Amino acid sequence: MKITPPFNVVLVEPEIPPNTGSIARLCGATDSILHLVKPLGFSTDDRYLKRAGLDYWQFVRIIYWESFEAFLEKQPEKRLHFLSKKVSRPYYKAVFQPGDYLVFGKETKGLPEEIIDLYQDRCLTLPMSNPNIRSLNLAMAAGIVLYEALRQQGSE
Repeated sequence: MKITPPFNVVLVEPEIPPNTGSIARLCGATDSILHLVKPLGFSTDDRYLKRAGLDYWQFVRIIYWESFEAFLEKQPEKRLHFLSKKVSRPYYKAVFQPGDYLVFGKETKGLPEEIIDLYQDRCLTLPMSNPNIRSLNLAMAAGIVLYEALRQQGSE
């Protein structure tokens, strides 16, 4: 299967090693680039992180950023898509292009409110029918959105 040019998955201050490990594997499988924005809630030497990524780490392109501000300063605004449960526009209404950045906030708090306010037109959500479920797992959400972006490119 040939995948289109890479997408970028951005984790802002991730806290749970297995989520990051699973997303790293996802990025490796799709030839996407993983961006990790510090501070991280774990060491990248963490055994849980490595277990989730297994022996795939050598196939994952990872870029580390010292802060969210540093990341934002270097990216073209029109290529950013922010994912949040605090907005109403569903992810499948977005038009994704290769090279776009899919930006996810930390597991416990999501993205900062000021980012959501500033980039309202670039914010997306994963709709859920059951109001008793607070949110989806970060790795699952990243997989859903990344594969929608790939589907739009006609990846087979």
